[in-house]
Parts: sequence; structure tokens; C-alpha cells
Amino acid sequence: MTTVRLSWCHHEFMNEIRELAVRAALFEHLDRIVSQTSDETLEWEQTASFEFLGEKFSVRQTRGRGINKPVGLEGALSITTAFTPFGKRPPYEDLQGEDGYARYKYEGTNPDTHTNRSLRICMEFALPLAYFVGVRQAAYKAIYPIYVIGDRPDKLEFTLSDDRAEIGRDLSLLTPAERSCAMKATRVRLHQPIFREQILHAYTGACAVCHLKHAQLLDAAHIISDSKPRGEPEVPNGMALCKIHHAAYDRNFMGIQPDRKIVINSELLKEVDGPMLKYGLQEMHGSKIAIPRNPKARPDPDRLEERFSEFLAYERSGQ
Repeated sequence: MTTVRLSWCHHEFMNEIRELAVRAALFEHLDRIVSQTSDETLEWEQTASFEFLGEKFSVRQTRGRGINKPVGLEGALSITTAFTPFGKRPPYEDLQGEDGYARYKYEGTNPDTHTNRSLRICMEFALPLAYFVGVRQAAYKAIYPIYVIGDRPDKLEFTLSDDRAEIGRDLSLLTPAERSCAMKATRVRLHQPIFREQILHAYTGACAVCHLKHAQLLDAAHIISDSKPRGEPEVPNGMALCKIHHAAYDRNFMGIQPDRKIVINSELLKEVDGPMLKYGLQEMHGSKIAIPRNPKARPDPDRLEERFSEFLAYERSGQ
């Protein structure tokens, strides 16, 4: 009996080593192809497969399926959330629970399908995965490593985190401060990259104010801060702004009216400084921001009005 038990344990140990080795190879493969892109997004064809020790593994599941468990592995290797077109509910609205942690829905309603079991195996053996989140049609942001840290059969969903130490943690015992911290971490790791890619794509990679087209110098700026009601990371609540105009907007040196007209702080208009102030800010006064071609991706006028009221209040205060 002891011999049989030891043999089984050895087999299980070797399987786990192989599972981890394949994942390490996947992450190295993703590092290479992501480094060759201009915006760190991957086209559908780039996420087909990779080879490890002469064996081919699928990187992600076929279209219409979310959980990828390649033949020869016990645990899932990757998960995918498809892009949702503008005007419909964005995918990332389903990615966060009230505790701040990311969620991933079961495939179907049967908790015991082979794909759902494969994610449960990832949780049991702390196996990392790659998460492909659609940021536009047939283009994905690769987020890795991600761990399955919890299973909620009552809600047909798994809980995700980038910290393997949180596997099995009782999230119902989180303090308000811990929940706030989890929400911020999920926002930075998951929501903000998606928001950025969708905003830059909607604005064709150019600043809405000055039309600068260097992606490295562009930000996805919120109209309503994500810490406030209606501050969701969705395209109508954002604009592509260069770093100068983003900072000016956030600090009320620049406002944008609901009709998209740019207003520069009156005190700033009086100042005399170098060419950046003159051409980059003062001469923008009275012009209009560029907007996406897709009407559903354009800035929400109600949010612009709410944000512009903050700009006016700042002006009146004389700060």
C-alpha cells in the first residue's frame, strides 16, 4: 500500500512540475510577442499556439469559448473575455465583485464541466494562467500571471487575483480598508489597461486637444474620476489626452464644456511664460476637442457638464 501511495504521489508531483513548466514557457512566449507590438495588444492570430519541448499548446480557446484547457494538461492554461462593442455593457463590468476582486464566470451553468473543473484544479495546485481581455474587435490585452483564488458555485463564478498567497482566503472577512485596496489593485491591473486601449483606439491614437499621436505620451483621461459615482471606466467617460493636457484637465487649468469647447483657466490666460503655455494651453482656448467617429464612443455630455461645473467652482474659488 505504501509503495502504491508513493508512486501516485510521485506521478502527481511530476504532473504539477510539467504544468508549471508549460506555463512558464507560455509567459516567456507572451513576453516576446508583446514586446514586438506598438501598443502591447495582441491580435487574435498572435494568440493561437506556442511550442514547448516540441509539443504544441493552444494559447487560448477557440472563438465563442472562454476557458482554454489544452489536451495533455490538467489545469486550464488561459481564460478569455471577448470585446463588447461600444453602446453595450462593457465586459469589465462583470469582472469585479463587491469585495473588489476580479471574477470570471463559469462556462455554462454546470459547475462540473471539464473546463470549470480545469479552473478548480488551477486553484487547488496554485497554477497561474494568462487572461486575455478583449479591448477591441479581435484584439486582446494579455494579463498574466493570474491565479484562481476562490470558487463560488452559488454565483457560478471564480475569483481571480494576481497574488497566489490569496488562494483560499475568506473574502467575507475583509475590512473596508482591505476591500478598498483590492478594488484599487483590480482597477490598476485589469480595468485601467482595458480602458486605455479602448480610449486610444476610439480616438485613433491622438490627443483630443492637440492631436499629438505618440502613444507613449498619451493617457486615457477620465471625465468623471473613477473614485466618484458615474466614474466607470467606459469610453463615454473618457478622452485621449496627452500628458500635458491630461494634467491640465485634472488640475482645472483646462475645462471642457458640454458642447466640447475648451476653456483655459482665466488666471492662466493672463500669465506670460514659454511656448508651451502659449501654444499648448492658451491658444487652445475656445477651440473644440476632436471626437471619435463612432457616436457611441463620444464623450457623454452629462458627464462633461458635471466635470465642467467643478472647473467653474475652482475658478470662482480663486485657487
